[in-house]
Amino acid sequence: MTTKTDTHTPARRERRESFETSSGIVLPNDFNPSNTEAPDYERDLGAPGEYPYTRGIRRSMYRGRFWTMRQYAGYATAEESNARYKYLLAQGTTGLSVAFDLPTQIGLDSDDALAAGEVGKVGVAIDSLEDMERLFDGIPLDTVSTSMTINATASTLLCLYVAVARKRGIATDKLQGTIQNDILKEYIARGTYIYPPAPSLRLVTDTFAYCAREVPNWNTISISGYHIREAGSTAAQEVAFTLGDAVAYVESAVAAGLKVDEFAPRISFFFNAHNNLLEEIAKFRAARRLWARLMRERFHARDPRSLMLRFHTQTAGSTLTAQQPEVNIVRTTIQALAAVLGGTQSLHTNSMDEALALPTEASARLALRTQQVIAHESGVADTVDPLAGSYAVEHLTSEIERLATDYLDKIDAMGGMLRAIEAGYVQREIQEAAYTYQRAIETGNSVVVGVNQFQSEAETNVPLHRVDPSIEQSQVERLRALRRHRDNVKTEAALAILEDAARGTENLLPRILQCVEAHATVGEISHRLRRVWGEYREAVTV
Repeated sequence: MTTKTDTHTPARRERRESFETSSGIVLPNDFNPSNTEAPDYERDLGAPGEYPYTRGIRRSMYRGRFWTMRQYAGYATAEESNARYKYLLAQGTTGLSVAFDLPTQIGLDSDDALAAGEVGKVGVAIDSLEDMERLFDGIPLDTVSTSMTINATASTLLCLYVAVARKRGIATDKLQGTIQNDILKEYIARGTYIYPPAPSLRLVTDTFAYCAREVPNWNTISISGYHIREAGSTAAQEVAFTLGDAVAYVESAVAAGLKVDEFAPRISFFFNAHNNLLEEIAKFRAARRLWARLMRERFHARDPRSLMLRFHTQTAGSTLTAQQPEVNIVRTTIQALAAVLGGTQSLHTNSMDEALALPTEASARLALRTQQVIAHESGVADTVDPLAGSYAVEHLTSEIERLATDYLDKIDAMGGMLRAIEAGYVQREIQEAAYTYQRAIETGNSVVVGVNQFQSEAETNVPLHRVDPSIEQSQVERLRALRRHRDNVKTEAALAILEDAARGTENLLPRILQCVEAHATVGEISHRLRRVWGEYREAVTV
């Protein structure tokens, strides 16, 4: 006969004094009913595809269709980027994601003196309709979804895309895709703005209105928490400041006379997937629930699509290391898994070599294969929101929502997101979080494999992608040839009409479309708007 014995052993000394997430949420030894509040299923979770959409925006989620697998790509010339897109489509990517070079992002033509040395470096150089036609040559715009990461010149690049479709005889209601078009986060975290906030917001709301009529299946904005997180924010700050920007856009559109359910169904979001698996999963769930509540309670949206937070995710570029770059494959896999378990609609996985250069074809293919293995082999896509009900995940979801709501309340008290940005509040909060994180790495409290622990003396030896510097001159020559051969009287007339319209209140998208179809360049269009609105200069405070 055996008897039960006490098998309890004293706890070992823990690795550190306290455990907490990036958002400062303290983690107990284990989550259980005594230290967590059980969620009200109907109020806080609901079934997948039902308000408040905590568990996902579709009833069957990935059992019906996998997320769109995008690989962000663009470099050098339109022809070279076009070849990469065709390669990625042949490898099984299900949507395109276009990276533009810095001059295109800030409204400078490739022959502008300020563009020297930057043409085609961090993305593809697009100056004109001819470039856009080459970029999408042989790609069926009526069946392929295209995302374009562009902000200050988003309206112009959208019009270029529409113009290419019109030349091919494709109805604009067949076009599917997204423009980032999120100018507020440029003032917060990234810096590729052109105009002051007020006219920039006008371009955003003009795009909302134009697409509602002419390009109804296009996502008119992708409100980005990604760059906020890359700048150093916590997970809770990423949710708060992203939704704070979203509130400002909705308020601006409503003030311009749009009805919320006319444009809100085409609002989308763009989030970062960072390293802390459980916090990231909870972050996505919290953002979805908080957005649904904001749209229903603050803006009185009635269309269920207006309440659904649809989002694209990119794995965290800031976590990639130049040291031991192969380890980045592991980081990216964990981050991609968090995005899928969190219910993303679209995903880009970073390549292992991106801390060193633009990705090679081989590294881009491996990054895509990471998504495909998660989709087809891991089993996590076979049931919706499989971590629902987890003590840890539900507690973290509620805590991130609470922290984000506290930030939104502070922003409201300041007079809204634009005022908070102008006062430097948002930027300071991110800077303080970034400093705290960096200090943790420097002191060794936070381990980065290969950087402050587990270093290797072996030299890094991975093939790197190099952009041929001669492409800048060839792009400049092509641009100058366009100016010689186009009907410059027609081009100038279209630009003059746009400039006059910018001084008034009419929707500018039809005027911009008229300009690009008259072969006006991105820089020329931006320059005419600069004449009217001026340029934004960030106030420096000491």
